[in-house]
Amino acid sequence: MESKRQQKVARQLQKDLSEIFQRDVPHLFNGAFITVTSVRVSPDLSVARVYLSFLATKNKEVLLDSIREKGKTIRQHLGDRVRHQLRIVPELSFFMDDTAEYADKMDKLFAGLEIPPAPEEDEDEG
Repeated sequence: MESKRQQKVARQLQKDLSEIFQRDVPHLFNGAFITVTSVRVSPDLSVARVYLSFLATKNKEVLLDSIREKGKTIRQHLGDRVRHQLRIVPELSFFMDDTAEYADKMDKLFAGLEIPPAPEEDEDEG
């Protein structure tokens, strides 16, 4: 369970990182639309796990690798934004958020299921 402080910092980081990806450095990623879906912060606020979703890109793994390579640049932009609110700028770890794809896969699985009707029980027995 995250503390109120962790949740508050995570929300702020999510907002700031979203703005960084969409306004400050979109040229670094060939105009791919990158959405920060969630951020999880360690209890000491030193590490942030950033979950990303991608649109308008063909190879998501290559884009994720590119983001990880440019992590220091992204962290520097983040530091410029949060330097008055946080003592330490968290180390950023980037992960692909595949919940939408997972939900779509589950929907397709459930749609393909054929569930036979339950056998009717005789009321005479008992």
